[in-house]
Amino acid sequence: MNLHRLTFLKLGGSLITDKDSPHTPRRDVLARLAQEIAAARAEQPQLPLLIGHGSGSYGHTAAHKYGTRQGVQGSQQWAGFVEVWKEARALNQLVVEYLLDAGLPVIAFPPSASVTARGGQPHRWDTAPIQAALAAGLIPLIQGDVIFDETLNGTILSTEDLFIFLAGRLHPHRILLAGLQEGVWADFPQCTELIPFIHPDNFEAISTRIGRSASIDVTGGMLQKVQSMVELVKTEPELQVMIFSGGKPGAVQNALLGGSLGTVINKLHTI
Repeated sequence: MNLHRLTFLKLGGSLITDKDSPHTPRRDVLARLAQEIAAARAEQPQLPLLIGHGSGSYGHTAAHKYGTRQGVQGSQQWAGFVEVWKEARALNQLVVEYLLDAGLPVIAFPPSASVTARGGQPHRWDTAPIQAALAAGLIPLIQGDVIFDETLNGTILSTEDLFIFLAGRLHPHRILLAGLQEGVWADFPQCTELIPFIHPDNFEAISTRIGRSASIDVTGGMLQKVQSMVELVKTEPELQVMIFSGGKPGAVQNALLGGSLGTVINKLHTI
């Protein structure tokens, strides 16, 4: 498979779970998204794809309780580390099942088993198995997960953290971040003014207008997401990042097939 137009797709935790109700998947949404991804692959069989997903009302609730993102000290926090892992794994299994049921050749790569961090950032990850899966036409699946950390002992890495690390090695053409919001709002939570384009030259001016998450999000919410993607496009100038709503039927399929939705982040103010 030609990986030149590799796409990373994130299914946000707020999209696939009810983020305000612990352990509550949106099964109808998961089923629909799986069918949309399958339809896009049927239309473009050679579309190279890597999927990631957030933890939503599974991992974030436990992570907030134990402060796992900030580090792990002592037996109680290690017990919390395991609880967050258990929650992330449970949701990942659901996602795997829905994608497989849709006929997608998905294979999971749990980050907790293969990634180590340093200071809350990915540090080591042998990506050869992921690259082999892509070359075989399979769809690697990763998720936000607990990670052993050389300085913090343990932490949590978001799907975006992991995408950024992989982007430096796999050089995707597009990163699609599908959540509930239609894009990046300039007036969150009123949500009447959508920002169509963000690039390094205008990010500082608009950053004070970007809100955080309406629900618990231990990995920083929208502002952190946008900031990290702006930094990424500086180092990957051919990359286009798109933040959009996967809540609208057909949106994920449209995005995978090249449509432009929501807010576009790239190095220059062009699409």
